[in-house]
Formats: sequence, structure tokens, C-alpha cells
Amino acid sequence: MKNGKLQQLYEKLSLVSVFIGVWETPLFQAFESYCRAEGATKKRAYARFVAEIYAGGGSLTTLVQTQVFENENAYIKAAASGKECPACIAEAAKKELELFSRFACLTRADFAADMEISEREIPDFQSVNATLPATYEKRLQNVDKVGYGIFSTHGMFRLSDEKTIEPILSADKTEVEKFIGYEAEREKVMQNTRAFVAKRPAANVLLYGDAGTGKSSTVKAVANAFYNDGVRLIELRKDQLSLLPFVMGKIAGNPLKFIIFIDDLSFNRSDDHFSMLKAALEGSASAKADNAVIYATSNRRHIIKESFSERDGDDVHRNDTLQETLSLSERFGLTVLFAKPDKKLYLEIVERLAERYSLTVPKAELFERAEAFALKKGNRSARCAEQFIESLL
Repeated sequence: MKNGKLQQLYEKLSLVSVFIGVWETPLFQAFESYCRAEGATKKRAYARFVAEIYAGGGSLTTLVQTQVFENENAYIKAAASGKECPACIAEAAKKELELFSRFACLTRADFAADMEISEREIPDFQSVNATLPATYEKRLQNVDKVGYGIFSTHGMFRLSDEKTIEPILSADKTEVEKFIGYEAEREKVMQNTRAFVAKRPAANVLLYGDAGTGKSSTVKAVANAFYNDGVRLIELRKDQLSLLPFVMGKIAGNPLKFIIFIDDLSFNRSDDHFSMLKAALEGSASAKADNAVIYATSNRRHIIKESFSERDGDDVHRNDTLQETLSLSERFGLTVLFAKPDKKLYLEIVERLAERYSLTVPKAELFERAEAFALKKGNRSARCAEQFIESLL
């Protein structure tokens, strides 16, 4: 085996310890396979290496940088906790980052020279000069805003059925500035989130009201607005609320701020998930993290469904029962009503959306058709206005 440039780099990379998780990724394992291959199998190993780069977007530099940033290691965790990192770990990390920089700027020419063949014989990939040590140092200094692990490169997450917090790759990119109407309602949520980011007391929030009024979109837009301030969103389904302590445990101690988002919330009185959410809203140590708030949406002000028979039944402690059904919504520190828009607001949303998409329909005709569309749908709402404009487009 030749002791050329690639072989020397491989031997040094195989000793990484702080960033061992990066070395164990498919990209670097493909590089190891290439360096260990002999003769005719070397080209095939190179092809697998390039395939990993292509799967990551085509740029070796970008892919290596992403993998380094997403790696959870003792070096960045020490910075996140405010503790002094042991000198041996800090020194090793800096040396490893230098190695990753050298690796990230490899080119097709380097591999062609290693195999002693023409560049034209093998597939190409992109790469540029990398300065990972300096870039990583900046991230350490701003770890409370950029985070580490998967939270460093994504903004929205969900809990999988396998109990894994995973990024939502097609996350909603909604921006607060794109909304029309409900400015006062959204500003309440924005103010609460500003307090949360500034480490001032922040409330758990219930956004309730009619369907299609923008409750869920507001939560996602607010999370997007504060992404650069270190806010991330984790969405839980109602049937996953029993796993709330697990999620809180996963993010406890993380320097970022988390919005736990529960959409379309409602319970039956016999629902087992009711007590878990109630414990979290009450600040139970097992179901609460200092760096998390709960934002929930519901079409109902009183989240517990109840029937008239439950109100008028023969329950001896009927008043206690009724109070229990109301208690959950009252445990949210902030409740924001998104009411069904009146005709004036509905038509204002229609008009401004038409302007946004440069529609040239006369206003009188636009409004007449919008009202007819709402009548057909059965109600006016912001969602109805968007659907009407989409139908015109």
C-alpha cells in the first residue's frame, strides 16, 4: 500500500477520538474502504465514496462541515454547559478539526493521482478550501444560538414511533410577515417568545378558535422567526404525550430553547394523556424542562370534551367534575383566541392575497366570487381565502 497523501490522511483520521461519530459516518467509512482497497477494486471503492458525496448534495466540503456541526461530542457539550473543557480534549479536538479541513478540500485530482490515472476516467465532485477550526470556534462561542447535534442544522422536529427525535426535512417555512390579519393575536405569541428567548418568565400558550384561522401556522412562523435566536420546535402528536418526560429529558441541559408543539388538542375525560400534559403545565419536574415551553392549538376553548349528560348527571361531586374538565386550558399561562373572520376581514385577506399574486380580477368581481366560494365551503376563514386565490391561480 502506497504511503501517499491520501494514505497519510487516512492514517491520521483513523485516530480521531473527539469526533469519532464523524469518522463512523458512511462517507468516511467509504473513504476508509478506498484507502484499504487494492488494484482494480480501488476504482469501485472510489465510486462508492463519490456516491456518498452525491447523496449529500455533491459538495464534499459542505457534507463534511454538516457532519462536523451535527456531531455531539465532549468538546461542544462542555462549551454548552459553561464548564471548562479538559485541555487534552480541547487540544485533540483542534487537531481533528484541522484534519477534517484537509479532508474537506480533497479533489478528484487527488484521487486520480493516487490511482495514477487520468481525472477524466473517474466521476468528479465539488470541494473548496475549508477553515473548520475557525468556523467551529465561532459556533462554540454562540452555542446557545446555533446548538449542536441535529439541532444545529434543522429548525423543526418530530418524535418518531421509535422514540427518536428526528428533523422534519420538509418543514413549513412560513414567515410571520406573510400573514394577513390577526396581527394582535400573533403579536401576543411573539411577545411571549421574545421573553422566552431573553430568559424571562414565559408562559405555555394555548391558541384556540375556529378552524382555518392560522393557529398552527402562527406557531410554526414564530419558531422560524426565532431560529437564529436558538429556538427549535418539536412537534408531538396527542397520542405521544405519555413520552413528554422522555422528550424533556432529551433536551434538558441543551443551550437551545424548545417549543413543544401539540396541534389540534382535545381529550375525552377518560383519556390517559390528559394527566401527563396537566403535569407538564403545572411544572412537574418529570415532565418539564427549563428550556422548553408548550404551545398547543385547539378548536375548543375547553379542551376536555363533555356532554350534557355529564353536566346534568347524578355525579355527587358534579361541580368538581366540571372544574376538572376546565382545569387543563386554565393551566396555560396565555390563551389566544383566533376567531372566525367577519366579512370585512375575510375580503381584506382575499384582496391582499390577490395583490401578492398579481391577480388582475376587478375588485367587485373578486369579492363576489370570494363570497360565493366561502358560501360553498360553508364558512369564511383565512384558509378559505387562500384556497379561493389558489383556485384562481
